[in-house]
Amino acid sequence: MIELVKAKLSDIPAMQVLIASEVKEGVILNRSEDEVATNIRSYVLAKDGERLVGYTALHVHSKRLAEIRSLIVDEKYRGQKIGQRMVEFTLEEAKALGVEEDVLVLTYLPTFFEKLGFNEINKEVIPEHKIWADCIKCIHFPVCNEIALVYKLS
Repeated sequence: MIELVKAKLSDIPAMQVLIASEVKEGVILNRSEDEVATNIRSYVLAKDGERLVGYTALHVHSKRLAEIRSLIVDEKYRGQKIGQRMVEFTLEEAKALGVEEDVLVLTYLPTFFEKLGFNEINKEVIPEHKIWADCIKCIHFPVCNEIALVYKLS
């Protein structure tokens, strides 16, 4: 049975291994072990016993905006609604934290998020600090094919 748990610092090496191929292909933004450690409380993991099979993070930008980042599910475990469960977990977490308006996601899989109630937006409305803090690190910057979507909390 797949269990969702909050990440611990000891999970970081397995997290880095799980996303390595997606980072190499530019599907997921590379984050150093130190960056993951600094934000460890934002991560939720999907575990099959002790085996890490997926994770994501909820990054809070402001009291009005949060973002789902680095959603990954091990290829062998896809199709079991693990990604959906993690997204739903992060949306509940955003509500519990008091995020007032939107949860943003940048993705190459918009249909997955649309099925969960996200709606596409124009990337030009994304706060500038997001672009300069994260997007500039991407191997695809400035030519980005990701789709921006938001989930309205209010």
